[in-house]
Amino acid sequence: MTETTTARPADEESALHAEIYRLLAELLRQAPNGELLDWLGELQAEDGGPLGRAWDGLAAAARQAQPTALERAHFRHLIGVIQGEVVPYASWYRQGELMDEALISLRRDLKRLGIARHADNSDPEDHLAALFECMAILTESQPEAAPAFFERHLAPWASDCLADLARVDTPFYARLAELGLAFMAHEQARLEQAAQLQALRWANAPRSSHHQSEAKS
Repeated sequence: MTETTTARPADEESALHAEIYRLLAELLRQAPNGELLDWLGELQAEDGGPLGRAWDGLAAAARQAQPTALERAHFRHLIGVIQGEVVPYASWYRQGELMDEALISLRRDLKRLGIARHADNSDPEDHLAALFECMAILTESQPEAAPAFFERHLAPWASDCLADLARVDTPFYARLAELGLAFMAHEQARLEQAAQLQALRWANAPRSSHHQSEAKS
């Protein structure tokens, strides 16, 4: 995904969240190469909460994985000859068909937000990896739009998709799904709080002199 609007500088926390979205997207789109596997295998979580344990689980799985085997597993789990064991599209999970209403609604919102699909990517925009890429963009450049986008296009189905992926027989992809689930829960709470603060600021914002004059008339 690419964005046509100008990005604002992001704070450190937002940048970290955006990078996690991008990492999840990359690992869902294609199998990791040896360099990325080595990097993942060296990760150490800073806390012992659900998200930290999920990072540790992925790191342990990465240390035991081989790139060639993961290429075959990725194809089997997420692509397939006709379709993979898991079909990571919003329309599939929400309507039971590919390229259905969930994709149509998403395309309307992407156009409004100024986000476009890469020209060299033929996947429909409601692929889970594409939606994670959108969240990375919004987290960095349009944080006020991120909560509504998450609730509208990820919250209704992404956890179900990741739960299905967590049941596959390849430890690396099962641990990746568990990380995605933990991160989704973390983001749900964070974005709900951000939306509440945004609504509070809006409610407490001073009215314009134009609106005040209208109220007096």
